Amino acid sequence: MEQRKHWWNGKWGRLARRDVFLRVDADRWHVEQRAGGAEGISRFYEYGSADEAEDTVRALLDGPDTWRELSPRPPGGWTLPNS
Repeated sequence: MEQRKHWWNGKWGRLARRDVFLRVDADRWHVEQRAGGAEGISRFYEYGSADEAEDTVRALLDGPDTWRELSPRPPGGWTLPNS
């Protein structure tokens, strides 16, 4: 499964933090809505098209929070340029 995008509501702490992830696996699109950080509670949605998944992401990001798009970790992790 490849992570395509990640949004964070910009808040720290288990009670305030919210994350939304967009992932793809072959022809299936997955959206994860997570409350409470890495050890929080997640709700998962699965779709047959990117459009359907992106509609859900837009709905989840709607509201008073100031969402920030974070860069997904590339396959194999981060590498530093040679100095």
